[in-house]
Amino acid sequence: MKIHIINGPNLNLLGKREPEVYGDQSFDSFLEALRARFPEVALTCFQSNIEGEIITDLQKWGFAANGIILNAGAYTHTSIGIGDAIGAITTPVVEVHISNIYARETYRHQNLLSGKCVGIISGLGLDSYRLAIEYFLNSLK
Repeated sequence: MKIHIINGPNLNLLGKREPEVYGDQSFDSFLEALRARFPEVALTCFQSNIEGEIITDLQKWGFAANGIILNAGAYTHTSIGIGDAIGAITTPVVEVHISNIYARETYRHQNLLSGKCVGIISGLGLDSYRLAIEYFLNSLK
């Protein structure tokens, strides 16, 4: 099974950025732990701070992977283009957020992506990614 993770803006700073909100673990070390936990999954990852690169990556993997895990970061609240890209591909997308976006600033309550995704996991820290992988393993058997 191939599952591709796409991380949006500022997620390259995990472990350094606002540890009280996002924790103190880098995504690279967390990804190593995910690969060890799910050896049966070909797990790939892409991160960009650029909206167009995220759209291009969705299109690249949106017909090749079994599942996509997307943390679009702040683009969740602003990007019609990313939402359109999710709607244009055949691979199911699970949206994840490390923090609970609905318990944060009001402007983060608007979500332009979730209606195109098969589900959303928000507020469970990095564990959101693990839960998304388990969803794909259970639903795509």
